[in-house]
Amino acid sequence: MDGTPEEITTLVGREVYSNNGVFVGEVEDIRLDLDRQTVTGLALSALNDELFGNRIAPGKGVLIPYRWVRAVGDVILVNDVVERLKEPEEEEEGSLVA
Repeated sequence: MDGTPEEITTLVGREVYSNNGVFVGEVEDIRLDLDRQTVTGLALSALNDELFGNRIAPGKGVLIPYRWVRAVGDVILVNDVVERLKEPEEEEEGSLVA
């Protein structure tokens, strides 16, 4: 994300990790806003089963907003997804989704 132009297709296939080093998934596709010529989201597949558990059906993926992306290099770093997956009752108890 240093501003150097890069082919959008180079993002496909890259592994995605949280900023805490937890594997999240792999980029399968990219969501674009053609009017603004910007990337708005990343479609992830090959998800971390321990992270998503029974929230996502087998073979399905997730779409994460591109604003969560913190760095793009050999891998893509995103904001800590685990914190965003807490259930309301888990927040009250203070436990984390594992």
